[in-house]
Amino acid sequence: MSILSDKDFSMDKGAEPGLNKWLVFMLVAGGIFMSTLDSSIVNIALPTIMADFSVTLSTVEWVPMIYLLTISSLLLSFGRLSDIKGRRWVYTWGLVIFSTGSLCCALARNAAWLISARAFQGIGAAMIMACTPALVVDTFPASERGKGLGMVGTVVAAGLTTGPPLGGLLIDLFSWRFIFFINVPIGILTVYFITKLLKGSQADSTAEESFDWPGAGLLMLSLSCFLLALSHGYDWGYLSYQTLSLLVVSALATAAFIRTETRVPHPVVEPSLFSIRLFTLPILSGVTLFISLFTVVFLMPFYLMYPCGYAVDKVGLFMVVPFIFLFFIAPVSGFLYDRLGSRILCTIGMSILATALFALSCLSGREGAFPIVWRLALVGLGAALFLPPNSSAAMTAVPQRRRGIASGTVAAARNLGMVMGVALTGAIFNTTFHVLSGGLSLTAYRPELSSVFMSSFRYAIVAGGFFAAVGAILAFFRGPENRVGAGSRAD
Repeated sequence: MSILSDKDFSMDKGAEPGLNKWLVFMLVAGGIFMSTLDSSIVNIALPTIMADFSVTLSTVEWVPMIYLLTISSLLLSFGRLSDIKGRRWVYTWGLVIFSTGSLCCALARNAAWLISARAFQGIGAAMIMACTPALVVDTFPASERGKGLGMVGTVVAAGLTTGPPLGGLLIDLFSWRFIFFINVPIGILTVYFITKLLKGSQADSTAEESFDWPGAGLLMLSLSCFLLALSHGYDWGYLSYQTLSLLVVSALATAAFIRTETRVPHPVVEPSLFSIRLFTLPILSGVTLFISLFTVVFLMPFYLMYPCGYAVDKVGLFMVVPFIFLFFIAPVSGFLYDRLGSRILCTIGMSILATALFALSCLSGREGAFPIVWRLALVGLGAALFLPPNSSAAMTAVPQRRRGIASGTVAAARNLGMVMGVALTGAIFNTTFHVLSGGLSLTAYRPELSSVFMSSFRYAIVAGGFFAAVGAILAFFRGPENRVGAGSRAD
């Protein structure tokens, strides 16, 4: 097992001389924008794809699902690989694979082809996402890392916000295939410029260590089985053969993974990193943030369309509200982190998010626009205050040579929280709706079921609020950073 040595915690060397930090940021932002955009843009094309290939909903839902499962399962492994092979190597190959996968998606002739291409595209997206925070932290000086990661939050928000309207425009003007074609030229140009800019830089730092292939395989098996069971548990039944089998395989793979990681010299996951308080608690609170956030992202469209009766285009405008606040507030939050540290900002951010969720649970389904908008604005404000300081704290707390795995862990926490948020919210809502309606499902919604819907909605939203409250507690107990040497443990 690898143990961190004293040299890992020498003074932070800060930004690398000679590199234009904003040019590097723009190129890195291109990759993260594409990979984030593809998490949201494809959803609006699903009805068109389903009709084009003449397949069922249960088949076409694998188009977004396989992408998220692949990313979530591989983030930690690619983070570790970037510590060994260099972050530029992993990032550029990620762009190549992502662009090639996008081209294969655009040329798909049937659903199986498209789903397979999406899995391949997800491998590239995982490589891109695993390196992004580390590349930003390596490029920006310690005094500006919060600002840099705050801007990453803005790019993520832009990708999530732009996806639905851009997808709708491309489908309307051309076809669903253009939502994938558009990635190819952007990816090629980004590979060219990032290679020229970062060649020979700190992003090319490598380590004479072996890659733990058995550990990576077991980790992928464990996470993919767990997330698949979590995502489909309600549809299959929580005690069904499929769900229980996946959970058993996940548990066995996890046990084998832990055993492997304690025996190999260079494990995929560095156990000693989790002894660092300012790494572990931000990761845990990050998971709770995305569980809470995606409770809202998943459930609010149903609330707005069914009991409220808003048209789909109006629902889209409502759902942009949190991401608008994330877009504008995240850079400010990153700027404040560079002066205040993460504890205060993250605790306040999670507390605001918890307040917003509890306020959402008080809606009756008969409100006008304003009571809904200010609650959604609070959701975006809380997330924006939390995310840049939290990522900055986790990345700055680890040695420079372990920033790859730290970066992958931050991204994995985000994706795990997203999937868990959707799965847990769906489970609570659907189970409550099924019980209170006498066995019906949401597909059978009628106006007379409004009270049943609202009761189910409140249970799910309150659960999200409790996760946010737990996140606030975790954020507070991380304790203060040593602002004298913000990077004293960074390299």
